[in-house]
Order: sequence, then C-alpha cells, then structure tokens
Amino acid sequence: MRPHHRTLVLENRQISIRMEQMTDQMVGSTGLSAAQAPLLLYILCHADEGISLTDIHREFGYSMAALSNILKRLRGGGYVRAETSQRDNRRKRLYGTEKALAARSELEQALRESCEAVYRGFSEEELCQLEALQKRMLENLVAPAGAPETIRREWRK
Repeated sequence: MRPHHRTLVLENRQISIRMEQMTDQMVGSTGLSAAQAPLLLYILCHADEGISLTDIHREFGYSMAALSNILKRLRGGGYVRAETSQRDNRRKRLYGTEKALAARSELEQALRESCEAVYRGFSEEELCQLEALQKRMLENLVAPAGAPETIRREWRK
C-alpha cells in the first residue's frame, strides 16, 4: 500500500506540534517557549563573539520578522542583550545574559528529553535513515522544482 503524501505531511506537522507542546511544558518554569529555547542556546554557544540576527536567520530558517519577534521577547524577558558591532555601527551582536546562563541547563535538558522521547525505540540505523530522508526533503524544498536557477539561488539564502 502506497502512503498518501498528505498523510505524511500531516503526521510530520503533528510530530512537530507535539514536540513543541512537550518542550513548552518542560521549559515553562523559565518563562520561555519551545521556539525560544533553541535560539537562546544558539546565542549562548556564541557567547564570546556574539551573533547577528542574520546569522541566526541563516541557521534556523525563520523569517526575519518572526525571528525579530522571538528575539524581542527574549530581550524583554532579560535573556538576551544587543550591542552595536565594533566593526559596523549599523549591525548589532546578540549575547546571552546571566539570566540566560542560569536557564541553560534546564533548556538543554528539556530539548534533550523531548528528542529522546520522539526517537525512543529507534535503532541507530533507523535514525541514520531518517536523517538522510529528512535532508532529502529539505533539499526538495530549497526551491520549487523546475524553477530558474536565479530563483533557486534566492531560495537558498
């Protein structure tokens, strides 16, 4: 029996939603959300040099508007501070605060536990297969099939 593409898409979305709900519950005591946690951990990983909004956009793929909104909440919550870049006054570098550092282990644990929950019972071989399939799916979505190369390049940015 051939799987229905629509069913696969729906199930992928349900997995994402349930993981987000689980992670939201786990990080709830910090006042952060599942969407904010990985971004904050990424910022903390670049503590020495700071990180730009553009770098985060490239890493996570969020739209700049959505990313700005998430970071606005992180800054408002006292988890992130922004400093003007020494090399370019028009750019800002983002840094985690002491409050972010205090929440780090709880965020790491929550993300680790939600990943362990979703992949429970999978063999290493199955996880490698799943990773390869997901990468192919992402590559398929870089740009619409048959799009001119100029459009494909824009989608990759």
